Amino acid sequence: MRPLPEPTPVSKPFWDALAEHRILIQYSPSSGRYVFYPRTLAPETLADDLEWREIAGDGTLYTYTVARRPTGPPWAEALPQILAVVEWDEGPRISTELVDVDPAEITIGMRVTPVFCDEPDDGITLLRYRPASGDGGDR
Repeated sequence: MRPLPEPTPVSKPFWDALAEHRILIQYSPSSGRYVFYPRTLAPETLADDLEWREIAGDGTLYTYTVARRPTGPPWAEALPQILAVVEWDEGPRISTELVDVDPAEITIGMRVTPVFCDEPDDGITLLRYRPASGDGGDR
């Protein structure tokens, strides 16, 4: 069994939105930017002004690695595992996995789009990414 995230009171709005196939991240009016990971105070300003806003979730591939050996026993059957960092159009970056793509067709800077992966037995939805139309990979 693969380990799954455990939502906290601070991160619960993010996970609840993913279950609805929506992406909510925090925005700080005092700094004028989106922030991610969920937190209680805005970075830089330390203001208590964070608000949840919906984003489309589209972005670009910032970096990736193709794990051809399991990163741990729970992933022994999930190879290759394509670990990635996606930079959302709104600015923040998220650690994720790429799906529905041939590793040979991946390029840094390629456009990616969200994939909502429901884990119904565990009541959690994971956010993964695939190439946007026209950016390689199988659809």
